[in-house]
Amino acid sequence: MPYSYYLPQFFKIFCSIYLEAMPFIVLGAVLAGVLEELSARQAFAFMGAVGVFLLGLLFSPYNWIATLGPALVAAVVTLLILLRARPLVEWFLGFLGRHRILAIALSGLLGLFMPMCECGIIVVMRRLLRKGMPVSCCVSYMLAGPIINVVVMLSTYVAFQARTNDPASSGQIGGLGMMSLRMGMGFVVAFGTGLIVEWLYRRHGKALLAPLAQADEAQAGTEALGFDYSPHAGKGFWKRLDNVSQTALHDFVDIMVFLIAGAALAGVSRLVLPAQQVEALSRNQPVLAIGVMMGLAIILCLCSEADAFVAASFVSLRPASKLAFLVLGPMLDLKLYMMYTRVFRPRLMWTIFSAVAIQVFLYSLIFHYIWER
Repeated sequence: MPYSYYLPQFFKIFCSIYLEAMPFIVLGAVLAGVLEELSARQAFAFMGAVGVFLLGLLFSPYNWIATLGPALVAAVVTLLILLRARPLVEWFLGFLGRHRILAIALSGLLGLFMPMCECGIIVVMRRLLRKGMPVSCCVSYMLAGPIINVVVMLSTYVAFQARTNDPASSGQIGGLGMMSLRMGMGFVVAFGTGLIVEWLYRRHGKALLAPLAQADEAQAGTEALGFDYSPHAGKGFWKRLDNVSQTALHDFVDIMVFLIAGAALAGVSRLVLPAQQVEALSRNQPVLAIGVMMGLAIILCLCSEADAFVAASFVSLRPASKLAFLVLGPMLDLKLYMMYTRVFRPRLMWTIFSAVAIQVFLYSLIFHYIWER
């Protein structure tokens, strides 16, 4: 067909992905900016309230307007409780030392209260390490946090729910199903990797960590996650607002660069590869299809707040391949490799990479055969 056909179709697909992802990128960038200007205690309470509010809107059986009032009340109550509560992180750190396996599992759910994208979570994890949180628990939070948080849950739900009416989506999974599968597999992979890291740490100790992730005992009590720590104390309202806007803009620009590349690739793929061929390949050769999507996840470096819209645009691709893309991307890509080198020694870094890649591939392949039958 002539270019006069392909070019409008490409821009239609590209703009669709771009515009659908935009609200969630803006939301994530603004939240990141606000968190930078809050003390850790305030940030924990604020994100807890935001999480309750968004989850209330997402899972309510009523329309969002009818749910807005109750969800807002629940969020305010949560905010007040968390602000008045004892320093929960201090208690949590003590709990981690006594019940390690359970603690690794609970750490994988911390993203519900401390939601961060995969880039920002590296900084938070390093602070947790310096505060004294076990390495295995930090790794579990680091891997699961970019997936198990309300912004990513919402974006995944919206991305896949919007395509349920597409004729090519027969045999696919809707928004709630894909969101649940992504969270479930992300948690299992993070928990399994955390157990492996725990075993490795018992053998090698702090030799697995880079100097930036270590602190002596005198520093441990004052490092960045103490609830009374406020790095921006004394700044006026307008200065804080300026800092929020600068941080949000910086995150927004960084994310958009990768989103544009991902949307362009999705648009070209949709036009070049016939839907029937993609569907047949991913159904009959799942090993190849899952491997290709895992490779794309590593190369594209998409933010977890936007990657669902790129994955959902491959309408005829079988669900297992899209699931592998959605779970692996927030845990392992090229930009994360560069960031991991500042926290982990090579032995630990490659252990994490191997454990994550193998688990995602095996679980996705198992799911493929279960779903297709």
